[in-house]
Amino acid sequence: MESAMFGLETPLMTALQHLLDIPDGEGGGGAGGKQGPTRAYVRDARAMAGTPADVKELPGAYAFVVDMPGLSSSDIKVQVEEDKVLVISGERRREEKEEAKFLRMERRMGKFMRKFVLPDNANMDKISAVCQDGVLTVTVEKLPPPEPKKPKTIEVKVA
Repeated sequence: MESAMFGLETPLMTALQHLLDIPDGEGGGGAGGKQGPTRAYVRDARAMAGTPADVKELPGAYAFVVDMPGLSSSDIKVQVEEDKVLVISGERRREEKEEAKFLRMERRMGKFMRKFVLPDNANMDKISAVCQDGVLTVTVEKLPPPEPKKPKTIEVKVA
């Protein structure tokens, strides 16, 4: 049946079709020239959804904690894009051994990514990343609070 007949011609349904890898001609493609999200967008959305993270606010910093089991530091990339966007990305590759046959494959493989918009008081020059025991911690120090403005005293003259 046609998906347009039931009002299912929405960006959400198109994204779901892409996630399920339904070819464009079979899943109700784009009637009237409407196009859903691109495959690159869906791939990035999938990579972001599959990468859970904890974000903590400490007294002097923000901490972003992401589980990265089995990855080396060369597999992980931490960047800051313009407009204060912290990007944590990388790729977990499958171990290929010719003599081994997988009976079950449950661990997530492939690319991962998370983006975080940093607050205005984040110090972009003081960002550090440490990966220990399979846990990546990215620390972004806070800028010191601005000094409160002192009221300006105006001398009153007697006329």
